[in-house]
Amino acid sequence: MYKLIILIEPEIDEEAFFAGWPRFLEHAENMPGLVRLVSAPVHGHLVGAYRPLMVHELLFDSQQALEKALASEQGIAAGETLQAITGGAVTLLLAGHLEDSGDNLRAYRNKTIPDSKG
Repeated sequence: MYKLIILIEPEIDEEAFFAGWPRFLEHAENMPGLVRLVSAPVHGHLVGAYRPLMVHELLFDSQQALEKALASEQGIAAGETLQAITGGAVTLLLAGHLEDSGDNLRAYRNKTIPDSKG
Protein backbone atom coordinates (compact mmCIF):
# COMPACT_ATOMS: atom_id res chain seq x y z
CA MET A 1 0.00 0.00 0.00
CA TYR A 2 1.01 3.61 -0.46
CA LYS A 3 -0.24 6.70 1.31
CA LEU A 4 -0.46 10.45 1.30
CA ILE A 5 0.28 11.83 4.76
CA ILE A 6 -1.08 15.29 5.49
CA LEU A 7 0.34 17.15 8.49
CA ILE A 8 -1.79 20.14 9.45
CA GLU A 9 0.42 22.76 11.03
CA PRO A 10 -0.73 24.56 14.19
CA GLU A 11 -0.37 28.04 12.66
CA ILE A 12 -3.71 27.78 10.85
CA ASP A 13 -6.87 29.74 11.49
CA GLU A 14 -8.65 26.90 13.33
CA GLU A 15 -12.14 28.36 12.83
CA ALA A 16 -11.70 28.53 9.04
CA PHE A 17 -10.00 25.13 9.00
CA PHE A 18 -12.73 23.27 10.87
CA ALA A 19 -15.46 25.08 8.94
CA GLY A 20 -13.91 23.91 5.65
CA TRP A 21 -12.78 20.44 6.75
CA PRO A 22 -16.05 18.71 5.71
CA ARG A 23 -15.60 20.10 2.16
CA PHE A 24 -12.09 18.68 2.02
CA LEU A 25 -13.31 15.29 3.29
CA GLU A 26 -16.10 15.19 0.71
CA HIS A 27 -13.55 15.55 -2.10
CA ALA A 28 -10.95 13.26 -0.51
CA GLU A 29 -13.45 10.48 0.20
CA ASN A 30 -14.44 10.45 -3.48
CA MET A 31 -10.92 10.21 -4.89
CA PRO A 32 -10.68 7.18 -7.20
CA GLY A 33 -8.84 4.21 -5.73
CA LEU A 34 -9.01 5.38 -2.11
CA VAL A 35 -8.79 2.31 0.14
CA ARG A 36 -8.84 3.92 3.57
CA LEU A 37 -8.84 7.35 5.15
CA VAL A 38 -7.46 8.06 8.64
CA SER A 39 -7.84 11.29 10.63
CA ALA A 40 -5.89 11.72 13.85
CA PRO A 41 -6.21 14.96 15.79
CA VAL A 42 -3.04 15.33 17.84
CA HIS A 43 -3.82 15.59 21.56
CA GLY A 44 -0.32 15.39 23.02
CA HIS A 45 3.31 15.97 22.15
CA LEU A 46 6.10 13.83 23.53
CA VAL A 47 9.32 15.06 21.89
CA GLY A 48 10.60 16.91 18.83
CA ALA A 49 10.24 20.36 17.37
CA TYR A 50 7.33 19.65 15.02
CA ARG A 51 3.88 19.79 16.62
CA PRO A 52 1.15 19.17 14.02
CA LEU A 53 -2.45 19.94 14.90
CA MET A 54 -3.70 16.94 12.91
CA VAL A 55 -2.34 14.00 10.94
CA HIS A 56 -4.47 12.78 8.05
CA GLU A 57 -3.71 9.78 5.82
CA LEU A 58 -5.18 8.63 2.52
CA LEU A 59 -4.23 5.04 1.65
CA PHE A 60 -4.14 3.51 -1.84
CA ASP A 61 -3.14 0.12 -3.25
CA SER A 62 -0.08 1.54 -5.04
CA GLN A 63 1.91 4.68 -5.72
CA GLN A 64 0.41 4.76 -9.21
CA ALA A 65 -3.13 4.64 -7.78
CA LEU A 66 -2.29 7.51 -5.42
CA GLU A 67 -0.81 9.62 -8.24
CA LYS A 68 -3.87 8.95 -10.41
CA ALA A 69 -6.15 9.98 -7.53
CA LEU A 70 -4.24 13.22 -6.94
CA ALA A 71 -4.57 14.12 -10.62
CA SER A 72 -8.31 13.36 -10.68
CA GLU A 73 -11.02 16.02 -10.50
CA GLN A 74 -11.73 15.09 -6.86
CA GLY A 75 -8.02 15.03 -6.01
CA ILE A 76 -7.46 18.49 -7.45
CA ALA A 77 -10.54 19.82 -5.64
CA ALA A 78 -9.33 18.24 -2.36
CA GLY A 79 -5.91 19.86 -2.79
CA GLU A 80 -7.38 23.27 -3.56
CA THR A 81 -9.71 23.03 -0.57
CA LEU A 82 -6.88 21.93 1.71
CA GLN A 83 -4.73 24.89 0.62
CA ALA A 84 -7.65 27.28 1.14
CA ILE A 85 -8.55 26.08 4.64
CA THR A 86 -4.95 25.88 5.89
CA GLY A 87 -3.56 28.97 4.19
CA GLY A 88 -0.76 26.69 2.98
CA ALA A 89 0.24 25.69 6.54
CA VAL A 90 0.37 22.02 5.61
CA THR A 91 3.06 19.40 4.96
CA LEU A 92 2.38 16.61 2.45
CA LEU A 93 4.38 13.37 2.42
CA LEU A 94 4.21 10.27 0.19
CA ALA A 95 5.14 6.98 1.87
CA GLY A 96 4.91 3.26 1.55
CA HIS A 97 2.63 1.66 4.12
CA LEU A 98 3.60 -1.56 5.91
CA GLU A 99 1.45 -2.90 8.70
CA ASP A 100 1.38 -5.92 10.99
CA SER A 101 -0.63 -6.93 14.04
CA GLY A 102 0.80 -7.07 17.54
CA ASP A 103 -0.27 -10.73 17.88
CA ASN A 104 1.61 -11.66 14.70
CA LEU A 105 4.72 -9.77 15.80
CA ARG A 106 4.70 -11.43 19.22
CA ALA A 107 4.19 -14.89 17.67
CA TYR A 108 7.12 -14.29 15.32
CA ARG A 109 9.30 -13.02 18.17
CA ASN A 110 8.49 -16.07 20.29
CA LYS A 111 9.57 -18.37 17.44
CA THR A 112 12.85 -16.59 16.69
CA ILE A 113 14.24 -15.51 20.05
CA PRO A 114 15.24 -18.27 22.47
CA ASP A 115 13.90 -18.14 25.98
CA SER A 116 16.48 -16.36 28.18
CA LYS A 117 15.68 -18.65 31.13
CA GLY A 118 17.60 -21.33 29.64
